Amino acid sequence: MPDQAPENPELPEDDARLREGTAAVAEEGVPAGSPGGAHAAGKPQRNAAWGWLREIGTVVAIAVVLSFLIKTFLFRAYFIPSESMENTLDVNDRIFINLLVPQAFGLSHGDVIVFKDEQGWLAPIPKKAPGPLDWVGESLVFVGLMPDDNEQHLVKRVIGLPGDHVTCCDAQGRVSVNGVPLNETYINPAEVPQPNPFDVVVPAGKVWVMGDNRNHSADSRSHAQTNGGFVNISDVEGKATIIAWPFSRWTVLDNYPNVFRNVPAAK
Repeated sequence: MPDQAPENPELPEDDARLREGTAAVAEEGVPAGSPGGAHAAGKPQRNAAWGWLREIGTVVAIAVVLSFLIKTFLFRAYFIPSESMENTLDVNDRIFINLLVPQAFGLSHGDVIVFKDEQGWLAPIPKKAPGPLDWVGESLVFVGLMPDDNEQHLVKRVIGLPGDHVTCCDAQGRVSVNGVPLNETYINPAEVPQPNPFDVVVPAGKVWVMGDNRNHSADSRSHAQTNGGFVNISDVEGKATIIAWPFSRWTVLDNYPNVFRNVPAAK
């Protein structure tokens, strides 16, 4: 009678390594039908979902922080509520202003600036009844993702800098700065400006401002009884640089250096 094979023969060395490797593969990826398989299959999915949510949260947090820093130190959004700067700025345009002007960089003739209404040029905004979702808009304004519709600000063009002698009008109805009449190509071409005579010298630390839509702008000319019609440079929030909305009007705003090219420095 032939000898029977042993029940537990020893595998050759190569077979033993193969068996150990197979066991290792099975241990790393347990089949779903085996004990503990469902738990092993579900855990990576939960980890992947948590990782995805964490990445989204990180991106949102970074975006909010960057927006706040940009709004605080570099740029801020405003909307245009009136027609005083047409056709340069239309009603409901959204603009970004450069906060580094005039703090880090000085103002220039022709700059479009946004300034706080510290002289009371505007009528007070009537207070609205608080709503349950006001905090949402206030939060977006705070971090710079929405323009502030409540603060009292104005937007005008700088015509006179400190020391300038600004007058109106010559025989052609033009404004002159330091004796040089200006051909103001930014003025709304739809209407010829009505004569509104004035003769001023801009004091130190102040500017003389006017709207591009001259017949519909209550600017320095209209507020001679308040601070002489001048705007304190300390009240200037910044220089308007870009029309950001609507997209069809996206453009970089110009300060028209050619208009003021021949204006001599103030004496």
